[in-house]
Amino acid sequence: MHAVVVGSGIAGLITALHAVRTGVAVTLVTKDVLDNANTHYAQGGIAAVMFDEDSPESHVADTLTAGAGMCDEEAVRVLVAEGPDRIRELIALGVGFDRTADGTLKQGLEGAHSFPRILHAGGDATGAAIEHALVDALRASGVEVIEHAFLVDLVVVGGRVSGVDLLVDDVDRRTLAADAVVLATGGAGRLFAWTTNPPVATGDGIAAAMRAGAAVGDLEFVQFHPTVLPGDDPFLVSEAVRGEGAVLVDEHRHRFVFDVHPAGELAPRDVVARAIANRVIAQDGRPVHLDATALGAPDTAAFLARRFPTIDAAVHARGLDWAHEPIPVTPAAHYLMGGVSVDLYGRTTLPGLYAVGEASRTGVHGANRLASNSLLEGAVFGARVGDVLAIDHRGGVPAPSGLPTGAAPVPPAATPALPEGAEPFSRAALQRLMWEHVGLLRDAAGLARAASVLAAWAAEPREPAGEAGFEDENLLLLARGVVAAAAARRHSVGAHFRTDDVPTETPEGAAC
Repeated sequence: MHAVVVGSGIAGLITALHAVRTGVAVTLVTKDVLDNANTHYAQGGIAAVMFDEDSPESHVADTLTAGAGMCDEEAVRVLVAEGPDRIRELIALGVGFDRTADGTLKQGLEGAHSFPRILHAGGDATGAAIEHALVDALRASGVEVIEHAFLVDLVVVGGRVSGVDLLVDDVDRRTLAADAVVLATGGAGRLFAWTTNPPVATGDGIAAAMRAGAAVGDLEFVQFHPTVLPGDDPFLVSEAVRGEGAVLVDEHRHRFVFDVHPAGELAPRDVVARAIANRVIAQDGRPVHLDATALGAPDTAAFLARRFPTIDAAVHARGLDWAHEPIPVTPAAHYLMGGVSVDLYGRTTLPGLYAVGEASRTGVHGANRLASNSLLEGAVFGARVGDVLAIDHRGGVPAPSGLPTGAAPVPPAATPALPEGAEPFSRAALQRLMWEHVGLLRDAAGLARAASVLAAWAAEPREPAGEAGFEDENLLLLARGVVAAAAARRHSVGAHFRTDDVPTETPEGAAC
């Protein structure tokens, strides 16, 4: 059996490693170099029940609470139950999680967790440490790797996915046959003007699945990270900084998040991000600040440099001294909770097609992902997909059940006239449109405006020229799916907040 895995973050790498151990011949393709994936940029850590004082029920409860009642509980229980084994596997592969002087794993606390169960590596370089170890393991595994290979489309024959259409090195069009294709292509942060995601996060796998007719779900649930350094190159300031005791203050040094949630800065991400956005509006656009000046006193500078070396360097590179002065922060698009609908083994509604990681919709995140569950999801469900590919190929496992049928909720592009005042199509124009109308705060009028502009752009004849052109088409298709899903969900829940619904914030996050 031959499988193609598309994507080289934790989800794709774990999938490939597990699949090859079962005798599957694996080709892993990635649109950049092997180690350039969202995983590499993950700072906060990975959550798992690794301590005696913690419990699986507590982690499950925290995940369900953060998800605002929209999680698939069975998927959450799989995530939590299998998480510790995946951590042990990562350790065996060489991931050097931070430890105390006596050799025990260091415990970190992040928002909406009731126990400090977050594991870190290199202080704030957890994703890079995991990516490095997994890439080393993959290179030694016999998996064929094709770098700079862009997924143009899935090959579908007789209703079954049978390969991928690639653009290699931006010039060589190539078709690669496969018995199974696994999409591990990550999210789509580049839909928005401000994002923590790297340039590769253009939703390519999800868009290809949509074009092929696979079901998708929960596209309206886009998580915005609360604390990002503003500017032309936004830089995420990990939630772990607030877990260590940093606080958010407005221009009067008031800790304003407590006005909307009793957990303050450690409330669910959607609550904190909206609190920041609303306070900035109330301050006529002036920023709020993250105050870390009391951490590690009396030598705050040394503590910040030791505990958060990556963030510390980025802060200083922007001319800021966060050991002595609060730093400005703003929300930015961070994570897509929805994606290609899958069962507990990554199977989609299209035979031969699997999805895993941020490209998939497992249901573990509901309407608002719990901090540091994303790396865990990639590891847990990547292992499950890798382990089941050969079994499925032999016909030993039934087809997935309980998944929605049909393609993405995107209306036909039948509005050729560009609405008055709208910009001509460009990626930057799309990102501005999505940020303004489909961001943290949404309403019917804004969503309708976005839908009409996107439909007009989609109706324009275009021939993609190279990888960037194909990315633009993927972003446009996915944007239409996000807007359609957001318009269909008329009430606020989790990260999907409608100002024309105006629910009351609760300790569980946004009201359902």
